[in-house]
Amino acid sequence: MPLAQVKLYTEDDYYNLPENIRAELVDGRLIYNQAAPSRIHQTILMELSGTIRDYIRSQKGLCRVYPAPFAVKLFDDGKNIVEPDISVICDRRKLTDRGCTGAPDWIIEIVSPSSRTMDYYSKLFKYRTAGVREYWIVDPERNLTTVYDFQNDHADNYTFADDIPAGIYPGFSINLSLLDI
Repeated sequence: MPLAQVKLYTEDDYYNLPENIRAELVDGRLIYNQAAPSRIHQTILMELSGTIRDYIRSQKGLCRVYPAPFAVKLFDDGKNIVEPDISVICDRRKLTDRGCTGAPDWIIEIVSPSSRTMDYYSKLFKYRTAGVREYWIVDPERNLTTVYDFQNDHADNYTFADDIPAGIYPGFSINLSLLDI
């Protein structure tokens, strides 16, 4: 008896989804984001995005901050488009009307119960392989932020009470307990 074939999707399929459908394309598979994010997830998203944006502006930096939903085409393979919670892109040539083509400099994912495996494993591998410089996994349930500095092949864990240094901006750190969460 032949095995059932798994339908693989392309970036054309992703970009032709109805506007009210949120999904990511990972290795040719559409992964639908069905549940609305929690209030704490959205609060962390907004506070971190605003804090990072304000810092970049204060330094007259060129990087841009994009909260989800924002499409990031990690590879030129037509089968991987993700929507990180926060993407920081410093090379504006990567920006298109559809989102970002190539690896953002800094990605932050805020863990939800439904995203835990993707954030800690699948996306970790994808982001590292794509050339993301820094990846934060903010886990409200564990009161923990894991920071992966892919440039220096280093990882650290921080509680929400710690000052978390942003490796792509020397001298800039964020303390989640000081944000309005």
